[in-house]
Amino acid sequence: MDTTSTRAHDGVRTAPRALATEAVHAGRDDLARQGLHAPPIDLSTTYPSYDSRGEAARIDAFATTGAEPDGPPVYGRLGNPTVARFETALARLEGTEAAVAFASGMAALSAVLLVRGSMGLRHVVAVRPLYGCSDHLLTAGLLGSEVTWTDPAGVADALRPDTGLVIVESPANPTLAEVDLRAVAHACGSVPLLVDNTFATPVLQRPAEHGARLVLHSATKYLGGHGDVLAGVVACDEEFAGRLRQVRFATGGVLHPLAGYLLLRGLSTLPVRVRAASATAAELVRRLAADPRVARVHYPGIGGAMVAFEVYGDPHEVIAGVRLITPAVSLGSVDTLIQHPASISHRIVDADDRRGAGVSDQLLRMSVGLEDVDDLWSDLDGALGRRPERARGCTDVRLRRAGVSNHGAPALAD
Repeated sequence: MDTTSTRAHDGVRTAPRALATEAVHAGRDDLARQGLHAPPIDLSTTYPSYDSRGEAARIDAFATTGAEPDGPPVYGRLGNPTVARFETALARLEGTEAAVAFASGMAALSAVLLVRGSMGLRHVVAVRPLYGCSDHLLTAGLLGSEVTWTDPAGVADALRPDTGLVIVESPANPTLAEVDLRAVAHACGSVPLLVDNTFATPVLQRPAEHGARLVLHSATKYLGGHGDVLAGVVACDEEFAGRLRQVRFATGGVLHPLAGYLLLRGLSTLPVRVRAASATAAELVRRLAADPRVARVHYPGIGGAMVAFEVYGDPHEVIAGVRLITPAVSLGSVDTLIQHPASISHRIVDADDRRGAGVSDQLLRMSVGLEDVDDLWSDLDGALGRRPERARGCTDVRLRRAGVSNHGAPALAD
């Protein structure tokens, strides 16, 4: 393998390509000239060098700017060629200059907060709901940050001279509420906007095109796509990427090369997986919306494979009653998962704050996979239990921004 640089693209840039093409080829542009077809996995933790003066100069340069070192790799905490391939590919898909990968989504968010905090900008403006652990990290001030919670319309008024970051998640976890990203980015002024794009993926939206400076993914989810890798990544401009690399080097929140390989492999099928699962999700939304056992359905206007719904009955019985669907946290895998946010993913959030953000105790969150829609519906139908003796028209169904009736399926984004 050519390890003369940790830059996976190695200077290669191509003409603009469709997202499906980028998903397959980004991060692999140099393979053919190396006589390779599948990307290699570099598991080295360290690399030999007989030029200690040159190595010292490259380390000094990294300490100054955080730029990827020129020449051969130095040490696994500084960078890894396999991980760099994934970073290159994700940046291409999100339309940013760079991306920096971490050991988990929370490690990625922590690095962003540490970067801004190191500049004396510890105040964060955030919009609920966020992923429960993101909410907790901010609220508890574990990294010395102070948070002001607001709605999207209140972002501008919540900014202070020491505000270092504005954070939103759209569609949000777990209610699937959407935010007008362009409007929020405008309200941020010079303060960087971080958008958690885990649920949408670059297949459905690219926040950088709407003014976000930072795009966060729990890469554990759709980017990996098979429930077998734990990772996080931030897509951003090169200047911010340099600072993130410096924090990653200092704190050690690095991504293992095998995880980087699995993520690059996962990206190649990302558009196909998201669109197929989204089509199934839309049909399940239609059926849930017409079901008298369901009080409310949440589904974003941009579509996607995530569905949230509130039941009239006991949500815990639904969790206990599924057989094909897996009752588990996480999302974005090829198999369908269901969980009760108030008990698990958002349990760490104060109950009043949780309910105030729309996370009711009756809410269930479902990540739709690639199974047959009729098989999934059969399992849900059985888990929902007996149909109540009430008129079908009495079901209170509200589809968030989907603009559909109880009997219509929302259109999916291409």
